[in-house]
Amino acid sequence: MTRADQIAKALHTAFAPQHLEVIDESEMHRGHAGYQEGGQSHFRVVIRAPAFGKMSRVARHRAVHAALGPELVGQIHALALDISD
Repeated sequence: MTRADQIAKALHTAFAPQHLEVIDESEMHRGHAGYQEGGQSHFRVVIRAPAFGKMSRVARHRAVHAALGPELVGQIHALALDISD
């Protein structure tokens, strides 16, 4: 299972989103810090879920990081988040 798949699975389980995109943007960062040959280092996540409705922006980001867990987050160099309810 790729990291993108792991991210999607964790977020589906935690938030039952109405919309979820996990985009591997690693190739856009070739030559930059944290780049790993083969990708799977830089991601953009677009997620829409009612669970985020009453959360602040910071709380939403913390909830996503908690859902992914420290092991998976530790394997990702960059994670851009677009979160709304």
